Amino acid sequence: MSQFDKNACNEYNELSRRQVLGAGAFGLMSLAIPDWLPKVVLANDFVSNRDVIVQIYLRGGCDGLSVCVPYGDSALYTHRPNIAVAPPRRNGSRGTTSIDLDGFFALPGSLALLYEIFLNRGLAIVHATGSTDPSRSHFDAQRYMEVGKPQDASISTGWLGRHLATSQPMRSGAPLRGLGMSFGLQQTLAGGPLSVPVPDPSNFNIDGDSTTRAARRAWLSQQYANEQAMLQAAAINTQATIDLLGTIGFSTYTSSGTMAYPSTTMGNSLRMTAALIKADVGVEAIAIDMGGWDTHSNQGATTGTMANNMAQLGNALRAFYEDLVGQGRFGNVTTVIMSEFGRTVRENSSAGTDHGHGNVMLLMGGNVNGGLVHTNGWPGLSAANLYQGQDLAIKIDHRDVLAEVIANRLGNGANLGTILPNYTPTPRGIVL
Repeated sequence: MSQFDKNACNEYNELSRRQVLGAGAFGLMSLAIPDWLPKVVLANDFVSNRDVIVQIYLRGGCDGLSVCVPYGDSALYTHRPNIAVAPPRRNGSRGTTSIDLDGFFALPGSLALLYEIFLNRGLAIVHATGSTDPSRSHFDAQRYMEVGKPQDASISTGWLGRHLATSQPMRSGAPLRGLGMSFGLQQTLAGGPLSVPVPDPSNFNIDGDSTTRAARRAWLSQQYANEQAMLQAAAINTQATIDLLGTIGFSTYTSSGTMAYPSTTMGNSLRMTAALIKADVGVEAIAIDMGGWDTHSNQGATTGTMANNMAQLGNALRAFYEDLVGQGRFGNVTTVIMSEFGRTVRENSSAGTDHGHGNVMLLMGGNVNGGLVHTNGWPGLSAANLYQGQDLAIKIDHRDVLAEVIANRLGNGANLGTILPNYTPTPRGIVL
């Protein structure tokens, strides 16, 4: 996410740079257990029906109208004469441009590998969803979505971090519960005990030559020997995390499924995620970022930036799905894919789209209400129905979806009031 994106706005590129530079010492501190939490009800200790959660955040503002195409709404093609994904050739068809899902929505051809998962009811699509925060700022929209409360700058912890902090570890004594595949811990995991940013789990160590590794670890212990208990615990857990990840064998890991992982950043991230899950070492939450979705120009339809991004995402997700099925663990992993906001319904003069509002979420797992596009009533794309006259309106608050994940798959419904502050979720029947 740190590379300059010529199609993105200045704010997105600056935010990407700051997220890399801001990693610093936060990784070490994030391993310590926070003492800020109010009194809560701790969820049950390890039980087999608690899922591992994988969050994939599409940073930049992904265009949900291209991810799940409402081809049955003719206004889409009025607003986007050049970049809208064309409808399938006929109902139920698998054309080269899009694949019909239900007579109204279609998957673009670049996400064709997700179609079988959808048919097998392992993929649920939620449309006209997102954060009710009206901001069109990447920084604000990402922050408020990840902390789980719009327009509250006082909250520094993430919704997933608070879940970890209010639940017992799935595996007692595990040195690592939350892992962010990033240079800095994602806001989603902030505040989570035993949570650390690891951009490359296959190569996580204290910087330096491999021949001096033992000396560096001894130095770490000595440096923090006389510090406060929290810092001592952080140093010890850092060493334990290094040791743990060194046992996984990421470089030699091969899929248990029928499809090899693509040699892309997302493919490698999900391959390492699958390796962690298969190793069963107690990691409960994994956060992955994918950048490049800020498509202000040259967005494209069947080719171009958007199609390339979707193909990378879809191909990696299909390989991950096949691997989890092969492991026999698909029913114990829930994957949530979301983005800070959608894009404007109308294309702009640069053959792109600008920061919008309503969007799409994808949920993959053995316990989602899959094979359906959930909308709570499609709001429509005609001018009179657009949010602020330009965006897809939101009919399902993204927190409703997260609440079902937390309560039904993570076993922590008793603490929803802490995890999603001052919000009463509406049941949607999306996560079972």
